[in-house]
Amino acid sequence: MKPWHWWRTVFFLIPAISLYTIVLGTASLLSTLFDRSGNFGHRCARAWSWLILKTTGVRAAVEGLERLDRSRSYVFVANHQSFYDIPILFSSLPFQLRILSKDSVGRIPFLGWHLSRTGHVLVDRSKPGAGVVKKMARLVAAGHSLIVFPEGTRSTDGSVARFKGGSFLIALEAGLPVVPISIQGSRHVMFRGRLMVCPGTVTVTVHAPIETAGVPRDAVREFSTRVHAVVASAAA
Repeated sequence: MKPWHWWRTVFFLIPAISLYTIVLGTASLLSTLFDRSGNFGHRCARAWSWLILKTTGVRAAVEGLERLDRSRSYVFVANHQSFYDIPILFSSLPFQLRILSKDSVGRIPFLGWHLSRTGHVLVDRSKPGAGVVKKMARLVAAGHSLIVFPEGTRSTDGSVARFKGGSFLIALEAGLPVVPISIQGSRHVMFRGRLMVCPGTVTVTVHAPIETAGVPRDAVREFSTRVHAVVASAAA
């Protein structure tokens, strides 16, 4: 990696991304005064994502979108390698997307406020349960889809860690099909723990949806293992 990438990150990319976050986060927040669906906020999020990737020099090569029905809602399950996974997915998937994340994220200025006000699912890990299912029901009714990173943290070496079962239980309860997504290469854009961003191409593989209808609650671990195998098959 070239040393000038560090200087570029600190003195150009961080100020630029901060500006995008403040401007589009403010626009998103103001939009909630007349649009509580969060749909305009999602357009702000897609613009934010596009600007970040364009400014950084990251190109997302997406494969498999033809496997999806644009009229349906899904739970998109992806591996997590980098901060850039979120803008990569938001710019790549032509759906009204919401994120499942811990509630503390909602306290981050502008970004967290946007998530809190535009219908994203922020979970209090000390009190998970029925409230999340209700939020999911509202998402489905509004035609929205959910993105989850069931590893719970970013990978340091590119391997796909074991998936936690909670997000799959939510998908089963909501009766939504799960779409495995493999992200390959984003960790090379920004390694975890390193303040340096590099241009590059990231491959996003959208696998065939897996229906949850008929899957019993006590089979959630087996189901998550099945999804894990699909995601890991193209994430190396």
